[in-house]
Amino acid sequence: MPLNYPEAVARLLGLVDHERSVPAQPRQKRIYDLRNVERLLGRMGNPHRRRGMVHVAGTKGKGSTAAMVESIARAARYSTGFYSSPHLHSFCERIRRDGEPVPRERFAELTDAVWPHHLDNAADPEAGPATLFEYLTAMGFQCFAEDSVDVSVVEVGLGGRLDATNVVTPEVSVITPVSLDHMAILGDTIGEIAADKAGIIKPGAPVVVGPQFPEAMEAISRAATEQSAPVVRVGDAITWKVETASADGQLLEIRGRRDTHRLRLPLLGDFQGANAATAVGAAEALADAGYAIDRHAIIEGLESVEWPGRMEVLGREPMLVVDGAHNDHSMATLLATLDTYVSHRNLVVVAGFSRDKRVDAMVELLAERAHRVITTRSRHPRSMRPAEIAQEFLDQGIASERVGITAHTEEAVEEAVAMADASDLVLVTGSLFVVAEAREAVLGIEPETYPDLLPPDLR
Repeated sequence: MPLNYPEAVARLLGLVDHERSVPAQPRQKRIYDLRNVERLLGRMGNPHRRRGMVHVAGTKGKGSTAAMVESIARAARYSTGFYSSPHLHSFCERIRRDGEPVPRERFAELTDAVWPHHLDNAADPEAGPATLFEYLTAMGFQCFAEDSVDVSVVEVGLGGRLDATNVVTPEVSVITPVSLDHMAILGDTIGEIAADKAGIIKPGAPVVVGPQFPEAMEAISRAATEQSAPVVRVGDAITWKVETASADGQLLEIRGRRDTHRLRLPLLGDFQGANAATAVGAAEALADAGYAIDRHAIIEGLESVEWPGRMEVLGREPMLVVDGAHNDHSMATLLATLDTYVSHRNLVVVAGFSRDKRVDAMVELLAERAHRVITTRSRHPRSMRPAEIAQEFLDQGIASERVGITAHTEEAVEEAVAMADASDLVLVTGSLFVVAEAREAVLGIEPETYPDLLPPDLR
């Protein structure tokens, strides 16, 4: 009897899930190599061995950039697949076809189809059971192969070199800005992290590289030279300029290698200009490979792109903005650009973080700007306790009467909006999981919850 969607999700959640656990061991001790996922895909007929793959890694902006590339390919009238993580509201969001999450019925069918191969792999002494991410990756490749999509945009989950997605041979690789994140797994320095992410570079395949710190660029360039991979540098071969910006979007001029594009990007933030320029670089590389992607498709794709949860405006008077910034570099960039896009008097922050992040660094940045703070937590098992976050803010010198503690994101957003004046800005940030719950509360989205995985104090 075929699985239904709740049964499919329950089956997946029975797998080892590194996304919901805090690393207990340093540096990829729990991520062995790619042989396991390669054997699994081999049993499935190698659905990942297809033309039209675009592989996207990076610390900041990889999801937004991948969404832009997919939108451009779709505007060029190609059928598309898009594999990304994590999801905001439903597992189905991780596997998209032509811009839409696969239906629940299709998701369940894919889960069921991979299962016997997973069991064979688990029984193989040379392999082993798939992790949740490996399994979902196999489902994504299976979906795109079954549908014979023209262009598949695949976002790396973590790092690059040993990520389960790094079995593809792409038409083009993309590396967005690299900064310090997942240090317990990837390395202590930007150079080490960049070297890991540069592991997605394949022999002879062009790599489009977003703006980087010098030590990151050095590591990426070294890897590209070793693989004889042409490098397209954003900020050099491709440039962008923000002409006007507001809470409704930004007017950009992007000078690519082929054409100059003037367009209105609906996504906010100076960093989205760089991401858009990077996406143009990827689209031009696809055009170099024979895909019919012209300037009209690039403009249409960028002007129609959707990528929620990243500097997204959910309300006005007061302005309510959500952004999934989850490391200090992303947080600094967000705070530096807020004034450009969203005029406001006081900043009221709803903050929730995952325990494995550099919380002290992000709190230090927020404490410099926040008029009031409400700390909260998501349902995610890695979420940090609100009282611990509050103490971080107090340690930064914020007066105790300006810091509130609320156990649930929905209540925190309601309290923040109630205390803000019409000219203030309420910012929900620190974790994409907190952002997802804020969107559910404001937009009336039914949450997809997994009670057995809740932290004990939230059950």
